[in-house]
Amino acid sequence: MSLSPASGIGRFYKHSAKIIRFVRLGCTNRPFYHIVVMERRKNQHQPVIEQVGSYDPLPNENSERLVALNTERIRFWLGKGAHMSEPAAELLGIAGLLPVHPRTYMTAWRNRRAAAEAEATGKVAETA
Repeated sequence: MSLSPASGIGRFYKHSAKIIRFVRLGCTNRPFYHIVVMERRKNQHQPVIEQVGSYDPLPNENSERLVALNTERIRFWLGKGAHMSEPAAELLGIAGLLPVHPRTYMTAWRNRRAAAEAEATGKVAETA
């Protein structure tokens, strides 16, 4: 008689759906993210399978947002069928590991349009 996967023998854990996502750490007003592989059904505060990177979204003194990725392990987990969260897919697209996410293109387009509108209104204010 074989045991059911829910009995804790590890077969369910081995074949359950995995996801690569951000886990928020840091303090209030100072976020810091670990990029982790975990089971899809668990929330971000439960134990993770593996940490594959980190991301600091606030610019440092050189106006840089720091990212560290273990691309070998990310490719391993993607090859095993792990899913990606939207923010992680955007970041890995910018890093060049995945195709660029469409939301990244839209954000860049909106930023260029806002800068052009600000420049146009600045010129109108100068001439008036």
